[in-house]
Amino acid sequence: MVFDFDVFTVGGCGRVGLPLSIAFAGKGLKVVAYDIDREKISSVQKGIMPFLEEGCDERLKLLINKNLVASGDLSLLSRSKFVIITIGTPVEEHLNPQYSAMKRFFIDLMPHFTKGQYVILRSTVYPGTTEKIHNLLKENGVLVNLAFCPERIAEGRALCELESLPQVVCAFDQETIWEVSKLFNLLTEEIVILDPIEGELAKLFTNVWRYIHFAIANQFYMIANQYGLDFYRIYEAMTHNYQRARGLPKPGFTAGPCLFKDTMQLAAFNNNNFFLGHAAMLINEGLPNYIVQKLKEKVDLRSKKAGILGMAYKADCDDRRDSLAYKLRKILELEAKEVYCSDVYVPDSSFISPEELLAQCDVVIVAAPHKEYKDLKLAKDKLLVDVWNFYGQGGRI
Repeated sequence: MVFDFDVFTVGGCGRVGLPLSIAFAGKGLKVVAYDIDREKISSVQKGIMPFLEEGCDERLKLLINKNLVASGDLSLLSRSKFVIITIGTPVEEHLNPQYSAMKRFFIDLMPHFTKGQYVILRSTVYPGTTEKIHNLLKENGVLVNLAFCPERIAEGRALCELESLPQVVCAFDQETIWEVSKLFNLLTEEIVILDPIEGELAKLFTNVWRYIHFAIANQFYMIANQYGLDFYRIYEAMTHNYQRARGLPKPGFTAGPCLFKDTMQLAAFNNNNFFLGHAAMLINEGLPNYIVQKLKEKVDLRSKKAGILGMAYKADCDDRRDSLAYKLRKILELEAKEVYCSDVYVPDSSFISPEELLAQCDVVIVAAPHKEYKDLKLAKDKLLVDVWNFYGQGGRI
């Protein structure tokens, strides 16, 4: 069958789908970036990125309404050879998997599928989900070829990493593996082939491994700080020209839309028998409260104005999803006289400028060390909390 489009990306104007759509369109494919968010669609149609992503602005302007189309028209799915699903992993309020939501999603898409299409799950899924969807499609007589190809990018570096990292391809038959591998070979030469459940676990293990590593750094930081020591002097001694310690990250807020959630999904998969993951969660999620408790030991917070510098979940990013800065704000609102927030990337009418925050606040906490904050001047009478050691003064509280 001849298709009008090569790729149809569901969630195509989102943080995973849009860079991928741009990357494929840049390789000469005809791509539909499908989304239900009309505001994002309108922005993309005008060649304007709806979020920060290095290198995407220029490429989008060159490709939009040529090889790349942004649309809310679901009927175009039927006219596309590859359908890539990039919607977020459905979980409930306790972060347990919600297969029922994924099942309903595919049932809604079924009338639009066409025989011979290749359907690719791109987002992290609970182990066994790809097989469940495969069986669901077969039971309903939907003759498409299903694959799981997890995204592996770091937000902000999508285009670079899509073309440099190996792509994982998982499917239930060799033909699908071959066709989907050819598609991703347009982006990168190296393809890793796994069974679907192996690929699902590889994706979860990767995110959880990073989450646990950050927890180790945060735990070491809190131990050093508890004894009045500058962790960064110890860190430098551990890692300087010593290869066996080079993988130790620096401490800081560990959050975002993936790491915590995927750690809890892996715990659920193993019947909540995952002490290492749960311990990492308690450490990482407990860092905001630890900071506030240490501040209370040093000053009377009830009489102090506290400022949080950077509300995104990581540096140089406009994504605030699951940012621990908001958890920190909630705790401070219970303890401090007043709380102010600032972020150069995250739009919020309640935020104030970094300069105003520094002027008004007695205590300043660096939550997201954006590069724009590097040259800010902090008066000596202010109490600085800099777990990241962004300003090179040590992370001691």
